[in-house]
Amino acid sequence: MAAPHIPNLLSSRGARGYAIGRGRGRDSSNILGEEGAAEQKEAKDRIVQQTDQDASVSRTSAVTIGYLDDPFAQEFVSTEAQRRFPIINRGTYVRTKAIDRLVDEFLASEPATTKQIVSLGAGSDTRYFRLMRRIPRPSLIYHELDFPTNTAHKIAAITTSSRLRGCIGEPLSVSTDGTKLDGPNYHIHAVDLRTFYPPQPLQPPPSVLDNLDPSLPTLLVSECCLIYLTPEAADAAVKYFTTHIFPAGTSLGLILYEPINPFDAFGKVMVSNLAARGIVLQTLHRYNSLEVQKERLKLYGFTDGREALDVDAIYEQWVDEDEKDRVSRLEMLDEVEEWRLLAQHYCVAWGWREGKADEGGSDAWAGWKKLS
Repeated sequence: MAAPHIPNLLSSRGARGYAIGRGRGRDSSNILGEEGAAEQKEAKDRIVQQTDQDASVSRTSAVTIGYLDDPFAQEFVSTEAQRRFPIINRGTYVRTKAIDRLVDEFLASEPATTKQIVSLGAGSDTRYFRLMRRIPRPSLIYHELDFPTNTAHKIAAITTSSRLRGCIGEPLSVSTDGTKLDGPNYHIHAVDLRTFYPPQPLQPPPSVLDNLDPSLPTLLVSECCLIYLTPEAADAAVKYFTTHIFPAGTSLGLILYEPINPFDAFGKVMVSNLAARGIVLQTLHRYNSLEVQKERLKLYGFTDGREALDVDAIYEQWVDEDEKDRVSRLEMLDEVEEWRLLAQHYCVAWGWREGKADEGGSDAWAGWKKLS
């Protein structure tokens, strides 16, 4: 399944708690019959798809208050602007800054080498446009995958905005159904990652990503996208890239942003609140801690380096004191202990494997190695 861009950390408030998410419930096809099961599946998919606007509203809130500099956030918001709770805005800020840093370190290592980013469940994410604003025409090819409903929404916003089109450049082409876009270095694909699992017996999954170069150093990004798949489907989606698309000789990395720690008291409340909204984080119990996330990356083939930090540690270790002071003055955060508890239930994990070019002295992951 291709999930839309995950909302910010802490995107909705439950009973004495906060939660993020979109997801899917249990399989009740045996009870509902084939037609009823199909309708239920569509309803669950809509829950996942609709949270993309929640993500956009939350990002716009953080931008408006001054946490983030993102002139493109408002371009994708189709609902009325809302100011989020301070704890939500800080979560959006930390998650964005953490992934931005990892992306920037990837691009800064061997900057003359063309690189590639594949964003799973990108939704209305603005990272490509922010990169083009800061680094005009970098040596980069950028791909985004998502449900057709969400890619159509994003492409409609792009084609009606001179600012967004200007970042992409020409030539720019859009499919007749409005769900696929191709620019000089930017490609939006209407893809359901669930189609990668299970493939037909003895038959590899289809190659669906036009303009993807299997020889380039490539970074995969999943901001809570994979967590809405079954563990088997999530693993198959990653292995589609690590084994079917990119040969062992290609440098490849993966960033994951996901919740963790579902078994303590706070985690149980978080899971319960989400379930009440019809949202199930399907891989959470299998990949439930920092250590398990690192082991997961190893199982995916990222054997040359792996690391994971919870959001609380990222804020404390990666944000300098001057920036912390600036953030603290943006708005009053009364719930400091609750913020830290919640931030300890989300993590960023990253891992990489080196390719043949790396063995020859080039190193696409030099910046990441300094963070490990």
